[in-house]
Amino acid sequence: MSKNSTSAERSKTNAYNSRRKFLQATAAAATVPYFYSSPKTLAQETASANDRMSIGVIGSGGMANGNMNAAKQWVNVVAIADVDSERAESSNQRMSGGKADVYEDYRHILERDDIDCLHIATPDHWHTKPLVEAMRAGKDIYCEKPLTLTIDEGKLIRKVQKETGRIVQVGTQQRSTFNLFVKAMALVNEGRLGKITSVSAAIGGAPASPMIPVVDAPKNLNWDRWLGPAPAVDYRNLPVEGKRAHTNCHYEFRWWYEYSGGKLTDWGAHHVDICNWALKLNGLKEGPTSIMGTSEHPVDFKDGVPQQIDRYNTATAFNFTVNYPGDVKMTIRHDTRNGVLIEGTEGKIFVNRGSLNGKPVEDLKDNPLPEDAISKVYKGLPMEGNERKAHWANFLHCVRERKEPISDVHSHMEMLNVCHLAGISARLDRSLKWDDKAEQIVGDDQANAMLGRPYRDGYEIEG
Repeated sequence: MSKNSTSAERSKTNAYNSRRKFLQATAAAATVPYFYSSPKTLAQETASANDRMSIGVIGSGGMANGNMNAAKQWVNVVAIADVDSERAESSNQRMSGGKADVYEDYRHILERDDIDCLHIATPDHWHTKPLVEAMRAGKDIYCEKPLTLTIDEGKLIRKVQKETGRIVQVGTQQRSTFNLFVKAMALVNEGRLGKITSVSAAIGGAPASPMIPVVDAPKNLNWDRWLGPAPAVDYRNLPVEGKRAHTNCHYEFRWWYEYSGGKLTDWGAHHVDICNWALKLNGLKEGPTSIMGTSEHPVDFKDGVPQQIDRYNTATAFNFTVNYPGDVKMTIRHDTRNGVLIEGTEGKIFVNRGSLNGKPVEDLKDNPLPEDAISKVYKGLPMEGNERKAHWANFLHCVRERKEPISDVHSHMEMLNVCHLAGISARLDRSLKWDDKAEQIVGDDQANAMLGRPYRDGYEIEG
């Protein structure tokens, strides 16, 4: 705070100090067992304006705007960082009525001590660097999924989270969809399916594109900084009437391995997460042992590297089988109805964002779940709203109470490693053996080299 600070700024600082003292006071409770006894909802916890948290947003596209709309009753957006100035200014109006400070460089947000937590909603290749730096700066973070671009990035994030003790929620909001996915997990946890023998995630394939020409980047976009850790390439854009343009930026970054993993990590981060959650609730302690399958790409590959650079390159079709100890299998495929199929010795269920069905669900009419069945799988935490809103309520409550959120970085990386392995298998077109304890691919140096990615000079991540 400068010597010339206004009374409004001093009031803002006092409110911040009050909130920070509260958070510090409750941090000591992090190791105390939490028992479910109708805890206060976040709305009750934030009854006064001074209880609202100040949040900084890094990356201000559609996900960030939707998330801030879901959390608007609990947070004040005070800072926004984006390399696209038009997006940043538009989001400033939508998120804060134009009152937030806007930056191109997110590091200015990390330097501020009046911000309680952060939301990272950048493209996938820009998740790890600001997340690691934010944890080290003492911030709690809600980061969009998939958390990382590589398996090695996940190792670093988990290491730093353990070192710093920061609260990190991953944006896999299906974990907060009580009447569908959480209810499905309660059925698993209560033994209604018996021993699980197989799980299947149907997630759809990525789109293909025609050749996308090189054009000048818009003046409002710092293209070099948008690329950040990724290799330096030209900006590409091809308008499509009535639809989003084909491009290697903004939403369509998902279909380039340079910035994402395609559908394997986009929707895979949702449905493979539910599959993994079910397996863990059913008692499976070990990770996968191997992955095998088939895939199709819209470009040629050599040594795992796309050979055409002017069009989308992630897998358009795939069918992978992931093997676990005890003859348990997970399938990840692009076809069939989007959703998760869980099969056990006593029955099977299918769940997606619109339905939950199967005989164990029908049997609930005569044999309902125990009253605490949902809260058991939701870690005994308050339940408020549903899906996106509930996921944010869970995060903010855990920030206040210093508790592990429902989508923590460790369980997230358990399943995201599977998605990344599928991507490596697809790009190399061969099966892989996996040592889950060592987090290494067995007997394949070329595949092991793909557990990480080199970073451009100036965008390295400190280990």
